[in-house]
Amino acid sequence: MTAQLVKLETAPDLVEQVYASLLDAISEGSLAPGERITQEDIAERLAVSRQPVLQALRLLKKDGFVLDAPGRGVLVAPLDAAWMVKVYQVRGALDALAARLAAALRTRIDPKLIDQGRKAARGRNVKAMIDADLAFHGAIYAASGNPLIEQSATQHWRHLRRVMGAVLQQSKQREALWDEHEAIAKAIAAGDGDRAARLIEEHSQHASENLAARLQHVLKTREGD
Repeated sequence: MTAQLVKLETAPDLVEQVYASLLDAISEGSLAPGERITQEDIAERLAVSRQPVLQALRLLKKDGFVLDAPGRGVLVAPLDAAWMVKVYQVRGALDALAARLAAALRTRIDPKLIDQGRKAARGRNVKAMIDADLAFHGAIYAASGNPLIEQSATQHWRHLRRVMGAVLQQSKQREALWDEHEAIAKAIAAGDGDRAARLIEEHSQHASENLAARLQHVLKTREGD
């Protein structure tokens, strides 16, 4: 018996590409909080039909990156410092678990990731900074041997990408974060799970406090414009 399948209206990979492109724009600030998004404009700029844009906007709405505003259409959702602190709490717990498991396996985190991160931190490409940070933490998730950690962290990182993009352009502590990353990597390679977990929890706490403070400053600056 032939299975009856519903015909797909839009290729999933195209929807994912539109989603990723819009999320990058939101993270980097080229689509600012409160900015109106229209299907027609995005479809034209990405050279795609409106259907994948509609599907991508639905996903972004579900994930909290855009919202419906009566009479105004779809808007980029506002940044929320208090919410981001909660996201960091969850990410810190996942990172500590991953670091502890990776240390038990004495995994060596590729030092090139740290070199690339330092290089990005000295530059002005915000996307490169965010991608380097994600690559480092992703390497720890992979090294943990537990794929559920990375799966669980993915959604939180989408929100972190956004708040990081809002503040990294002005932060003076970007390179210092990579000193913390290097210390974490050394603890993992040495098999010191307690130290690795403690360092990565402190790292997450420092990042949370720094980004929350910077975000408050960014929001006040925008309100004054």
